[in-house]
Amino acid sequence: MPKPPYVLNNSGIKFMKSKRILLKKSLLYLILDRPGVTRLSFCGVGIIQLRDKVSDKSHVLSLANKLTKRLSKTKTLFIINDYIDVALLSGADGVHLGQQDLPLRQARKLLGKDKIIGISCHNLRQALKAQKEGADYIGIGPIYPSATKPEYRAIGLKVLRQLKDKIKIPYFAIGNIHADNIKEIIAAGARRIAVCRAILKANHPNRAASQLSNKINESCLK
Repeated sequence: MPKPPYVLNNSGIKFMKSKRILLKKSLLYLILDRPGVTRLSFCGVGIIQLRDKVSDKSHVLSLANKLTKRLSKTKTLFIINDYIDVALLSGADGVHLGQQDLPLRQARKLLGKDKIIGISCHNLRQALKAQKEGADYIGIGPIYPSATKPEYRAIGLKVLRQLKDKIKIPYFAIGNIHADNIKEIIAAGARRIAVCRAILKANHPNRAASQLSNKINESCLK
């Protein structure tokens, strides 16, 4: 029986599966928009996304190459925001796309089956569409008003409750989430969170990452 075109060999199959195993296990997702902190070690962070909408592409690619090299020896997945070309050239684990970016199906044709694709969603309809079209994970939000993305209206906890029994792929709640509101996020049905300022703006980012990870684990066990 012929192999699917995207499977090159046995090691390729194992590599593809390992990414999705790591994705499933990931509870804390860090969006990195301050490249100066890339030398820090974030304990408990399962996924790091590079989001740089200001620098030119050559600078983003250079930084992505450095992060790929560093994270390739860890169990932390590395995702590029928006830029499919940078994700391919740097060897990152995948890409994260917004609702206005290249459609998921076209992105998959470019990236192949082994790369992870995440989609930003703001309601149940978008989440169901992303799941149906083959997204590996969803970022749902903003749950609360966010200084990072002030142009988006907060969707609140209601949408999280709607997703609970309908979305089977991993989904990360995002939008001004921090240590003081994790419990209500978990209570609304989410098991994974994505943050930016809660870690990067902290006085001790490594400590903040570890504390957030512990709080998610503790809340999920209750």
